[in-house]
Amino acid sequence: MRFGLEPRSGETGGPRPDAPGTRRAADSLAELGHQIESCRACPRLVAWREEVAATRRAAFRDEEYWGRPVSGFGDPRAPIAVVGLAPAAHGANRTGRIFTGDRSGDWLFGSMHRMGLASQPVSVSRSDGLRLSGVWVTAAVRCAPPANRPSPDERDSCVPFLRRELELVGPLRVLVVLGQFACDVTCRMLGLRPRPRFGHGVIVDGPGDLSIVCSYHPSQQNTFTGKLTEAMTDAVFGQAMYLAGLGPAADA
Repeated sequence: MRFGLEPRSGETGGPRPDAPGTRRAADSLAELGHQIESCRACPRLVAWREEVAATRRAAFRDEEYWGRPVSGFGDPRAPIAVVGLAPAAHGANRTGRIFTGDRSGDWLFGSMHRMGLASQPVSVSRSDGLRLSGVWVTAAVRCAPPANRPSPDERDSCVPFLRRELELVGPLRVLVVLGQFACDVTCRMLGLRPRPRFGHGVIVDGPGDLSIVCSYHPSQQNTFTGKLTEAMTDAVFGQAMYLAGLGPAADA
């Protein structure tokens, strides 16, 4: 599936010479992963991710941080892709794998494991043996942003990576978007008009046979307060599986 890119309102001129969209389109996920992991297009994000990797959190002082952009991972033939916000400073920015090494990842993969999409319920490191079946996991922004808040330019700079990744995975039937940010980026990338209103469990019709399933982000702010429960997350993946033709799991 080809994913279009809607231009920014009022955008003039071309992209920065070092922006992802100026590179030759990757022919494989491996090549795209190399492009992502070598990207230095956004000075603020580069400085932050490398500062965090150098100073480290006390609990991880003896670990070597990844400190680079993070590509997606999972089943390359998956009909479902999960789109998050960005790597966590001491999660994926430390481990080098998205949603790995933090509580949001444990929540997410715990649900996938219960639904039969993941081989284990926790995600600790790139070498922990986790395998995904029928699902690919990625993020809208590839570097850990200060305060988890990418700027509009940083957000837009990463869109070509997301677009190409989703073209190479699949064929995709369902996108699960985690949070308002991921939903907005995805819907803008797809050129959806009018923009759908975000809400947990909302299902949006995308181009062709593509469906978008919205979920609250599994941040501690949402999971600790009960705004997002395990049952709610399981139901989202159950609905995604149903729409993707992976089984009658709509009543999960």
